[in-house]
This record gives sequence, structure tokens and C-alpha cells, in this order.
Amino acid sequence: MTHISRDRRTIVFTRYPQPGRTKTRLIPALGDRGAAWLQRRMTERTIETVRQWIASDERASAEVRFVGAAGWQMRQWLGRNLSYCDQGDGDLGDRLVRAFAAAFAGGAQQVTAVGIDCPGLSASLLQQAFSALAEADVVLGPANDGGYYLVALRQPEPALFAGIDWGTERVFQQTIDLARSLDRSVALLPALDDIDRAVDLPVWDRATGDFQKRISIVIPTLNEAKTLPETLTRVLQGRNVEAVVADGGSQDDTVSIAKSFGATTVESTPGRASQMNAGANVATGEILLFLHADTQLPVGFDVLVRQALSESQIVAGAFELQIGASLPGLPTVERVANWRSRVLQFPYGDQGIFLTRACFCHLGGFPELPIMEDFELVRQLQRRGKLSIVPVPVTTSGRRWQNVWRTTLLNQVIVLAYLLNVPPDRLVRWYRQQ
Repeated sequence: MTHISRDRRTIVFTRYPQPGRTKTRLIPALGDRGAAWLQRRMTERTIETVRQWIASDERASAEVRFVGAAGWQMRQWLGRNLSYCDQGDGDLGDRLVRAFAAAFAGGAQQVTAVGIDCPGLSASLLQQAFSALAEADVVLGPANDGGYYLVALRQPEPALFAGIDWGTERVFQQTIDLARSLDRSVALLPALDDIDRAVDLPVWDRATGDFQKRISIVIPTLNEAKTLPETLTRVLQGRNVEAVVADGGSQDDTVSIAKSFGATTVESTPGRASQMNAGANVATGEILLFLHADTQLPVGFDVLVRQALSESQIVAGAFELQIGASLPGLPTVERVANWRSRVLQFPYGDQGIFLTRACFCHLGGFPELPIMEDFELVRQLQRRGKLSIVPVPVTTSGRRWQNVWRTTLLNQVIVLAYLLNVPPDRLVRWYRQQ
């Protein structure tokens, strides 16, 4: 039996997705946990790409070089069928030198190192890099921000990583210049976009194809002329989205404001359930996101929604909650709401519930209730699968929270009463006492 040597090795450089310590340039847009969440998704995508390459090349093997965790945490996260090693100290150049030296010392004859920032990386590009090493000493995959997403060598080249201004737009050109000074031949792969800042978030959509799925944001309104402009401004920052305003008979300028923003408008009988169902009926998107008129979506919401729904076990999702007021007790309310959402899988309507149109239609839309329509919809969704709670908050108005504990107590009484089959019409009268 012929022995096949696994002499081609790919090294993936990544960081454990610990909030506040990863993708820090995305934190202003996505928050600590949102940036870590995206880091996790990008790493998992890269690992899946590497596994596809391993399956296609009998000479292939892979290793993950990481920071920010213990080896057992990485194995628990990404699986036990890969090798893991801490990146160690020093700048990126020092860590690359060590990684390449160890791989060649371990018997590899061709070694590639990749990051996780370019979702356009594919198994075929990895194979192309190794094929190029038959003719070139160095193979580089340039990133469009001036760095590179891949470097491949057929022998250790520590001088290639010396004196580089890591993290700047000069990295790629400095590396080319060093290779020439060392008399090393260079082959280039196609340039790719990477994700470092909020403006780069659409790169994820383009690479995954998810941007093709249109998101319809359905907003029920009743005399929301004061809050609607800010809400629509944020909504329309998304890519391939539409705003649908379902109005329940406003006497102010709500409808004209909606039209001035280019939103689709539809009139409905008053009541959130009726209005949201009416909005969904005229929406054109494959994904529906139901948003209160006084709630602001986070930057990059479109990327986060599409990514959440791309996971096979997820049937719907919502965002974490932040209340736009500085009042004693509100941080506790927010923590409890987010715990309830994550652990009990029970978000409420003010958290921006989203799901596919197909799922919404299968459920028959929101139940035609005068109150608790979001509660009942989520109960039905729980029977179908898992809900994704995006770890980035929407910000909802504090106008209902001026008396924090009274509002909290009344909300819980209404939930309990609903579960005890108190008529919804009575619950509406209680709710309007806030």
C-alpha cells in the first residue's frame, strides 16, 4: 500500500471570540459581543473552507494558530480533527516566522498561512496557492486594503516578515519589496476584500450571497411623526432592504413622512397584529423584520440578520434590548430581558423579531390578538426550532419606562394573566394604564 505524505499544510491564524478583545475596530458599530459574534462566524467559515480543501487534496493537513484561549476551548469550538497551537508573543511577523518554522520542521514541504478576515477565500484558491509554489518561492493573496490574506512558502523565509508595518496599507507592498531584495520569485492570487471596519460589513453579504435576500422591515405606526424619521434613517442604511409602514389611522404626519423616505405604506385597522400582517402582505422581501416605530436598529443589522438566518437550525431571531433612557433600574430590566431572550429563547416584539417570509406564512402570520401577539408568535416559533438572539442591541424609546418598576410589574402581570387565559380585551385595558 502506497503511503501518501501530508506535506501540504495550511495554518489558520485566528483569535478566540472573546467580547471586547476581538474585531475591536467593529466594536463602535456592533458592540463588544456583536464584534465577537462576527469573528466567530468568519473563523467558522474559514475552517469550513480549509476542511473542503483537505477533502480535495490527499496531501493536505491543517493547523489553527490562536490567541485568547486555551487549547481545549479551541477544540471544543472548532472540533478535534485539527491541530492547535498558541500563536505566542511578538508581532504578527514573529508569529508567522514561528508558525512556518514549526510546520517545515514537522515535515511539511509547502506551507500556507491564512487569516479569517476575507470571506472570499475558497478551497480552490488554497489549491491554487499550493500549485503556484511549484514555480514561485512566495505566493501572496493580496487584500484590497493593502495587506494580504494568504502567504505561501516552500521553505522558511524569516527575513520576509522583518520590519513590516503590520496593520497598515503598506504591508503587501513592503512584503513584495522584501521578496525582491531576497531574490525570491513571487506569484499572486486574486485580490479579495476583507472585513475590518463597519464600512466593510457588506463584504460578508457579497461573499456569502446572503445580500441577495431582501429584508422587508415592517413598522406598525399610530401617530409616530416624532420617532419615525430617526427609525427610517437607520433602516435605510441597510443593503437590499425595504421599509414598509403599516399605519393604523394616524392623525399626524406619520404617513407623509414615511412616503418622503420612500417607504411603502399601507393602511390597516388599528392594532399591532393587524398592522404587521397588513405590512407583511405587501412586503416583497424574503426576510421579514418587525420593528416598533420607536426602536432603532444597530449599524450592520442587515448583515447580522442574514447571517443569523443562514444557520440551518435557526427559524427566527431577534436582537438584544437596550432602553434609550437613563433611569435607575433600567440596566436591571435590560439584563433580565436579555437573559430571558438567550436562555429561555423568548424575545419580545420590541427586540425586532425577524424570520423568513416562508416561515411567517406557514404560521399564518401574527395571531389576530389585541395584545400579546408577539408573545404568541414566539411560542409558535419555539415549536419549530431555535431562535437566534443577535448579541447586539436595538435601542427602544424610554417613553414607556418613566416609572420603571411599575411598568415592569404590570408587564409581568399581563404575561401571567395571559397564560391564565384572562381575556385579551381586559389585558389591553391594563396595558393602557402605563
